[in-house]
Amino acid sequence: MARVILSINAGSSSVKVTVYKPEKPPVKLASAQVAGLTAPPRIFEYSKGSNKQKKEIQDEISTPQEAFRYLLDHFLKHSELEEVTGKDDFEYLCHRVVHGGDFEEEAVITEDSYRYLQALKELAPLHNTSSLEIIDTCLREIPKAKTVAYFDTTFHQSMPDYVKIYPIKPEKARENWLRKYGFHGTSYSFIVRSVAEFLKQPIESTNVVALHLGSGASACAVQNGKWIDTSMGLTPLSGLPGATRSGDIDPSLVFHYTSGAGKLSPESTKDMHISTAECILNKQSGWKSMTGTTDFSQIATKTPETDQHRLAFEIFIDRIAGFIGNYVVKLDGRVDALVFAGGIGEKSSLLRERVVEKCRCLGFAIDPDVNGKGVAGERVTVTDISEKGAAARSMGTGWGKQPRVLICQTDEEVSKGDFMQFISSQGPSLSRLASPTMGNVFGRNN
Repeated sequence: MARVILSINAGSSSVKVTVYKPEKPPVKLASAQVAGLTAPPRIFEYSKGSNKQKKEIQDEISTPQEAFRYLLDHFLKHSELEEVTGKDDFEYLCHRVVHGGDFEEEAVITEDSYRYLQALKELAPLHNTSSLEIIDTCLREIPKAKTVAYFDTTFHQSMPDYVKIYPIKPEKARENWLRKYGFHGTSYSFIVRSVAEFLKQPIESTNVVALHLGSGASACAVQNGKWIDTSMGLTPLSGLPGATRSGDIDPSLVFHYTSGAGKLSPESTKDMHISTAECILNKQSGWKSMTGTTDFSQIATKTPETDQHRLAFEIFIDRIAGFIGNYVVKLDGRVDALVFAGGIGEKSSLLRERVVEKCRCLGFAIDPDVNGKGVAGERVTVTDISEKGAAARSMGTGWGKQPRVLICQTDEEVSKGDFMQFISSQGPSLSRLASPTMGNVFGRNN
C-alpha cells in the first residue's frame, strides 16, 4: 500500500492536519482541525468527501502539541481512512513553519536544521514555538517518516538587499539576524501561480500587487514572478494592522504605553520568552483593541455599530491603499493585477470597493455588480471583478493596458501539496534541502 503525506499547520490557537495520497498531483484524502485553543470552546472539525463532522471537544486540550496528538489519534482510530492504519503509513510529515530565517527552500529536519530553527525561536517566539513542539513530537513518535519544514519566509528571499536590510549597525544585524523576512509566502506563491494561469501568461512575466487580508494581513509586490517587497518584516507584526496586531507604528510608542515594555510578559513560559512589548503589539492591539471584536464582518459594514468600528475600518483601508501606491511605484506602474485574497479579501465586498475607490488614480476599477457577488464559486480559484470596457490607464508608463482587479481563493494547503509532489519525486536526494544560507544575506560566511 502506498504511504501517505501528512500536512500540519500549527498556529497559536488552532492546529490543522491534512492527509494526501502521494500522486501527481497529490490527492487530498481528509482533513481535520482543532480550533479555539486560546478561546474556548475547543472545536473539532473533520472532512472526508461528503462526510463532515463538527463538535465541541470535551477532553482537556490547551496546547498545539495536545491538539496534534488528538488529531493524530483520530486519524489512526476513527477516520475510516483505509490508507492510514498505523503511524508507519506516514511517509512525509510536512510542517508549515512561519519563520524560516534564511532557508531558501524547504528543509528536511536534520540535527543541524532543527538546531537552526530552535535558534530562530527566540526571534519569533509567538510564531514558531507551537510548530517546533509538534515537530519534536513527530520526530519522537513517528520516527520512520521524513519530517519536512515548509517556510512562509522562503518565498521572499528574492527581495533585493536594499529592501531586506534595516538601517542599523551591520554587525548587530548579523549577530542577531535582524532584517526583513516577509510572511504569508505559501499563500502568495499560490496566488501568483493562479493569477498567471488565469491571465494565460508565464509567471516570469507576471506583475501583481497581492493582498492577503485576514486576522493577519499583509501586502506583497511581485515583478516578473519575483518577490520584490512585502509589508511584513522581521516578524509578522510590521505592515498592515490585524485583528490583534498593531501593524506599523512609531517604534517608541510602546515605551510610552508602558514602562515595563522590555520585561517578560506573564504569557511567557519556560520555552517561550515573550516581552511585554511583543504581547501588547501582537495580542492587545489591532481592530479588536478598538472595537472589542476580532470579527471583521462586524466592522466592514455600511452601518457600523460605533464610531470606533468606523474608524477601525477607515484605518485598515488607509493602510492598504498606502501599500498599494508604494508597490505600484516599485513596479513602475506596470501592474497586471491587484489581487484580493485571505478571509477578508475574499469575503468583504465593501472593503474591496473602498480600497479600489481610493486607488482609482492608479488605474484600478471594479464592476460594482460583479464585486457584490464575490467569488464566482467554491471551486473557482480566480474571479475577475474588473470594470469592463474601461479605457486603459497607463499612468504615463507606456504599459498600455488597464490592470485587472481579481479575487483569489488562496489555498496554502494546495501549495504544500505541490511541494510534496516535488519531493516525492526526489527520493534519496532529499538531503540537499538541509542548510540555510544565513551568512550570505549579510555578506559574510557562516
